[in-house]
Amino acid sequence: MRLGEFLTFKRFRMLGHVGARCLAIFSIAWVGLCFAQTSTPYSGPLFDAHLHYNDDAWGGGQGPHPVPDVLARMQRNGVQMVLANSRPNEGTRALSEAYAQAKAAGVTVVPFVRLYRNRQDYSTWHQDASIVAMVNTELARGTAAGPYRGLGEFHLYDSAHASGPTAQALMKLAQARGLAVLAHVDDTAIDLLMAHAPQARLIWAHTGIGGTPVARVEALLARYPTLMGELSYRPGLTCEGGQLCPAWRELMLKYPQRFLIGSDTWVNQRWQSYDELMQGYRLWLGGLPPEVARAIAFDNGAKLFTP
Repeated sequence: MRLGEFLTFKRFRMLGHVGARCLAIFSIAWVGLCFAQTSTPYSGPLFDAHLHYNDDAWGGGQGPHPVPDVLARMQRNGVQMVLANSRPNEGTRALSEAYAQAKAAGVTVVPFVRLYRNRQDYSTWHQDASIVAMVNTELARGTAAGPYRGLGEFHLYDSAHASGPTAQALMKLAQARGLAVLAHVDDTAIDLLMAHAPQARLIWAHTGIGGTPVARVEALLARYPTLMGELSYRPGLTCEGGQLCPAWRELMLKYPQRFLIGSDTWVNQRWQSYDELMQGYRLWLGGLPPEVARAIAFDNGAKLFTP
């Protein structure tokens, strides 16, 4: 082979190798893109583990979202169980009292006692001994859907308040009575709350709404076997195409029994966008293995409250 022919042949082979590599990379990217675009949304039942029926929505039956309205929203979105709490607790009782309507809509109401009688309680409950008395009164009263199954949602805007006497008393009460707790707190407060009641079932609202790093979330899940992460409003959860970001997908595959979804209907705009919220969950759930999707969508919540 002459020198010119050899160099031409060598360049051809080099281009062949580069082309093959480029084709392989392109193929992988194309498969990933196609998967993101064509993965079928999850179509099974949903458990809404963070639902408020506040006075703004219910309004004593005269508000913009009466019981038939909210049940219809749940029904058309395949929401079969809800963790209900409200400010004040009359909203939760109203939803529970509509037992026949809820059953007809295929919805089971899991009632929680909220610590808030009014908006002022959001920032003062942790230093108010009357809150413990109110909680005990509500627990004794129960609801038409049966006994209350948990406490919360409550907020701690300063994690140090998790060490206060009211928080200690309520965490110990929850553990003693087998009640779950829904807490809107930072990761520091998780450690403080669990120190009061190591066996309590704590649902971490938003799994750290401030953007707690995924590595820290993973460490807390490993440390506390009864800690669950609820995923509404969670920054950094989804990436392009509404699918889970890689770090979150990896964490859910590692801990498929430890996550829940929720709507957090804290204002009426969230009720008005309820369909879109549930569709968003179904989209990224569809990108998970079916058994993992079903666990996070429904089974994990249902198992928490199955006698």
